[in-house]
Order: sequence, then C-alpha cells, then structure tokens
Amino acid sequence: MPAYHSSLNEEPDVRQVGNMSILPIKTKYRGVAPLADPSQPDIIDETLDLFRANSLFRNFEIKGPADRTLIVLILFISDCLAKIGSSPRFTPTKLEATKSLNTLSVDSFPIPGDANFALNAHYAPAASRADAEFLRSYLTQVRQELSLRLVNILYADGDVPSKWWMSFQKRRFMNRSLGA
Repeated sequence: MPAYHSSLNEEPDVRQVGNMSILPIKTKYRGVAPLADPSQPDIIDETLDLFRANSLFRNFEIKGPADRTLIVLILFISDCLAKIGSSPRFTPTKLEATKSLNTLSVDSFPIPGDANFALNAHYAPAASRADAEFLRSYLTQVRQELSLRLVNILYADGDVPSKWWMSFQKRRFMNRSLGA
C-alpha cells in the first residue's frame, strides 16, 4: 500500500525555494507565507490529516515539491508529540503544551542545505542566502501555525492530550527525525 501524497503537488504558480513548495496557509501569525483561501484546506490541514497514516510508512516516494513540504511538516509533528510526551510522570496542560510547542517552533532549526539537515539527500539547497532566509522564515511561520492547530486537536477533549494522537509519539516517519 503506497503512502499518501500531497494533493497540492499540482498547484499552479507556486513559488519554490530549492525544491520545496512555498504553499499558501491560513494563519494568524505574521510572516512571509502567502495567505490561503479560508474555505479551502491548506498544507497544514493536509499534514494533520495525513500524519497518522503516513507515519506508519518507512518509504515515501516524492512525487512533487509539495510532498517535500509535507515530509518536513510530518517530521515536525513527530517532534512535537515527542516533546509533549517526553516526561513519563508529567503530562502538560493545554497552556503548557502551547508554550512548549511555540518555543519549539521558533527555535533554531536546520533547513535544506544545512549540514545537519536530516534529509539533505532528498532536498536541494536554496539558490541564494536570501532564498535560504526566506525559506527559514516561511518554515518558522508554518511551524508556529501547525503547533497551534496541533495543540487544539490534541487537547480537544479537555486538559489531557488525546491518547490516540499520543500513541504516535514513538513512531518515526521514514525512520527519521528533525530533532537532534
């Protein structure tokens, strides 16, 4: 059974940095990301929908630039779940998880082309320093919005994270992790 791919691979007129798509998102955070139509699902909605199914796969055939963005976001969700579930004795409240994941979102992280980026073999580096900074700004904004939406899903039933979602904290998509 093949993994699920991004439906945004065929989007026309999408900017690319390296070989990653810079896709529009619905967000309340200021940044460089283009704004998406509020009535249509964006890459973050798609990532949240496909995360659990795709995290079961060890192999993923990249079919387009939006798949590369999807992979980075799926790996970020894995890191978020690992961060929330890192303490066996202490389960963070929704407010604590929001703060923790927002900090994780804006912390320094490698981008394609950096020496310590986990998937450099599958990603092209940015063509210039300006493109690299644009990509870092875009990914920071997307990570902030993704962490906010993830907390809302995880804590939909109260102040304890969903066991269904937390059961995926030890799963590694493609046996990789963005974290150290």
